[in-house]
Amino acid sequence: MKAALAQTKAKPLVVDIDDHLCSTGELFGEIEYEAFLQEGDPNWEWRGVDDEWDAISLGYTSGTTGNPKGVVTHHRGAYLNTVGNAVTWNLPKHPRYLWTLPMFHCDGWCFPWTITMLAGVHVCLRKVDPALVFDSVLQHGVTHFCGAPTVLTMLINAPDDVKAKLQPGVKCMTAGAAPPAAVLAAMEKMGFDVTHVYGLTEVYGPAVVCDWHEAWDQLPLPEKAAVKARQGVRYHVEEDVTVLDPETMERVPEDGETMGEIMFRGNIVMKGYLKNPKATTEAFAGGWFHSGDLAVLHPGGYMQIKDRSKDIIISGGENISTIEVEGVLYMHPDIVEAAVVARPDEHWGETPCAFVTLRNGATVIPDQNGADEIIAFCKARLAKFKVPRTVVFSELPKTSTGKIQKFELRERARALK
Repeated sequence: MKAALAQTKAKPLVVDIDDHLCSTGELFGEIEYEAFLQEGDPNWEWRGVDDEWDAISLGYTSGTTGNPKGVVTHHRGAYLNTVGNAVTWNLPKHPRYLWTLPMFHCDGWCFPWTITMLAGVHVCLRKVDPALVFDSVLQHGVTHFCGAPTVLTMLINAPDDVKAKLQPGVKCMTAGAAPPAAVLAAMEKMGFDVTHVYGLTEVYGPAVVCDWHEAWDQLPLPEKAAVKARQGVRYHVEEDVTVLDPETMERVPEDGETMGEIMFRGNIVMKGYLKNPKATTEAFAGGWFHSGDLAVLHPGGYMQIKDRSKDIIISGGENISTIEVEGVLYMHPDIVEAAVVARPDEHWGETPCAFVTLRNGATVIPDQNGADEIIAFCKARLAKFKVPRTVVFSELPKTSTGKIQKFELRERARALK
């Protein structure tokens, strides 16, 4: 940060936060946070913005493709999605909200404003650590938190003595990547009440929710988790979200099979990409914001992501959803994390390559036919052409928001001998 500030022409006011929970870092600002607050005027007369289209925030996409773009959002969208969060999640007055989601990640999905609007309590963490999460829930009476699937995986795989502190009934909202049904089922089994949402930085965070039907409560847990893994239907505050054929711009049928692209339009869509008119024009082609996520429509209009357009694997002319293959890998009791990418193949063009991280104490031994065991597990649950041909055991590269960087894994897959 200090190096970046040294390069700026305009010198912003830097306010130091001397956080006792952080043992590193340098204080180089002009004023300390508490002193800065004391300069405020309690009699200042607040007024709204002159134009709701004015920019409120600049946030960057996660960079999972290696090319993060600056997303400019406006006051109207931020306000609407602040209210949309409260309505969609049926939030009560004075919620006690735990921050496992980074506030810098598309403005914390607008929850800094949502929780404040409801006069709630913000419980903040310096880092996401299962022990800190469970301690905070117990100590502060946490009622709600948001987190990417990687956070849920950390909680599921926490030591039993840490999980013993869990208070059942805590409500969790998850998004950021398509969560495997096995992860959702494990969270439900632990006593969490999980709501699955979907969105992007370009639409202020969550803009689609798997709106729950009471009849689904009677489903067996695996089936319930499979339904909950669907992205769902639009937030009330979004004008329209659907799955369109990107060539014809026609809505795909609700058959759960025909694939198209998720597209948005309405007041909770960004102004555009900062200083990037070409990318902005492409993103809004045909009057809709193109998400880049490939999905199907189920009866009732519920969307389900099958893959990112750049992640789909085409092997021997057949499309393979990496999300489907990852969902099977997550069913394996020894696998903590999994990601599937295309590996070039002279005969098939591409074949699935799985990168997996094993849990501590796993019975699968990487150097002793471990890959064969994982492949056999997949063969019993997938069509033959979808089964990974290659399994690599490693830690998975992630962005600062916990998303897996598949562009890096694709480079690794191409480099394999």
